[in-house]
Amino acid sequence: MRIFALAAALTLPVAALAASGNDWNPPKPSETTKTCKGKRVWDEEKKRCVRPQKSSLNQEGLLEAARELAYADRQEDAQAVLGAMADQKDSMVLTYWGFTHRKLGNLKLAQAFYDQALAQEPDNILARSYMGQGFVEQGKYGAALAQWKEIRARGGAGTWAEASLHSALQTGATYNY
Repeated sequence: MRIFALAAALTLPVAALAASGNDWNPPKPSETTKTCKGKRVWDEEKKRCVRPQKSSLNQEGLLEAARELAYADRQEDAQAVLGAMADQKDSMVLTYWGFTHRKLGNLKLAQAFYDQALAQEPDNILARSYMGQGFVEQGKYGAALAQWKEIRARGGAGTWAEASLHSALQTGATYNY
């Protein structure tokens, strides 16, 4: 039954928006992760690596760079990008602060960011998925299951956020994007 449910979840249509919690694919490496070292991002206008606060990237571009760096397991670099973002109270910015802190092992701080993200936007299914995956990592399956149910109740059935948390509940393995 578990294999069937996972196979069904993985055959659902792929969507394109990473920030929505519905991107089934890891971020594609860009010049940010292929060329830039440390706390820098690729600036297409300047054709070089720059500090995030000096880049011409908008909020969405910075968020995608942070996601890419986090996926590449460059959590501190991702946090430098997040720190350069203008709207620190944005639900997705808070979500990725939570994600990077969880991956660094700062579980209480990660939880605080997830809680802030959900206070800003209760329907943020990506925050719920990442928080639930953190609960799985801690062996708190009841709390993770509650988040999975919340994702489904908030219209997230069939999304990557829902399927990834469902898979984590079944297998104990979590995702990096």
